[in-house]
Amino acid sequence: MIKSRGALSDAKRVVVKIGSSLLTDGEEGVRQDVIDRLVDELVVIMQGGRDIVVVTSGSVSLGRVQLGWLKRELTVHEKQAAAAVGQPILMRAYSESFARHQRSVAQLLLTKDDLSHRRRYLNASNTSETLFSVGVVPIVNENDTVVVKEIKFGDNDNLGALVSLVVEGDLLVMMTDVDGLYDANPFHHSDAQRISEVTHVDEEHEAMAGDVDSCFGTGGMGSKLAAARVATKAGVAAAIISGKKEGSLTRLLNGDDEGTLFLCGVDRQSRRKHWIAELLPSVGTIHVDQGASKAIVAQGCSLLPAGVVAVEGQFDKGGCVEICGPAGMIGRGLSNFTAREIRGIMGKSSHDIPLILGYDDFDSLIHRDNLVLRDDKQQDG
Repeated sequence: MIKSRGALSDAKRVVVKIGSSLLTDGEEGVRQDVIDRLVDELVVIMQGGRDIVVVTSGSVSLGRVQLGWLKRELTVHEKQAAAAVGQPILMRAYSESFARHQRSVAQLLLTKDDLSHRRRYLNASNTSETLFSVGVVPIVNENDTVVVKEIKFGDNDNLGALVSLVVEGDLLVMMTDVDGLYDANPFHHSDAQRISEVTHVDEEHEAMAGDVDSCFGTGGMGSKLAAARVATKAGVAAAIISGKKEGSLTRLLNGDDEGTLFLCGVDRQSRRKHWIAELLPSVGTIHVDQGASKAIVAQGCSLLPAGVVAVEGQFDKGGCVEICGPAGMIGRGLSNFTAREIRGIMGKSSHDIPLILGYDDFDSLIHRDNLVLRDDKQQDG
């Protein structure tokens, strides 16, 4: 894990998210000169032995230009249509740029629904590994042509964070039109100071982000902080740098004081727990008493049937459920039993499970290894 700027030289797999404000022009379309400049730098970095994944924005913006839909709000279906028109334009720009260096690219279009299914998650990971092995550069974008609110990542910063987990990256770099996180909005305050390093994203940093101008793109600085939190909790360092400054990524990887670096903590959440915490949709709720809540939160115990007081929803074994104590939600995890089975054994001792159900596959309803607490610090423990 990267815990200092000096350790950035050890980053072997880097996910680079490039914002639409860098790649597209509201009037002319794709900024090929910018893409060429960024690709030139990426290729040199790859020649040094690093794997690179590009997470790109821009398909909807390019589609707007191509269709002449520049000065009005678009419906969901119009945005999907714009993405369908813009995506091949975007991929052609990357393909032609990398081809100048005899490099091939591959298009990966993802939705959150893809990554919420363990098999698809693993398929995406295995595909990426195969592409790396043959020197092909994965170009990742959200599948805006089919995405709806329920399966949308929210922004490509979040997509970049999740992709960094899928490919087991060492570093997530978010390129935008400012050179890092500032203690005040640099467009409004001339004395704003750049924050060089962040060890833990907290409310103070979120207040620094504030409501930032549209030049940050649809994601905004707040979404970049959220993405940094997601990545660093799973052991992937993150950085925000300017994509307008030539050589900024190279300087960052050399350990120079470039942009804002979000360091990994002492502990890291396992990739599996991160998948549970960030990607799986909840299919039900298990309510527990104060004793069970304390045992789970303070003592790191598994969830046993004795502490359960109620069950909401209908779900099968392996479903991701929320766990609520008297004070509210305390975490989520993968259930070893169906909702119907839990209703039959709740409040009972684990020793009674085979007598009630007729079999005894598990002693716990949710094992600690498949349980993620809500609180950030507790999650990392």
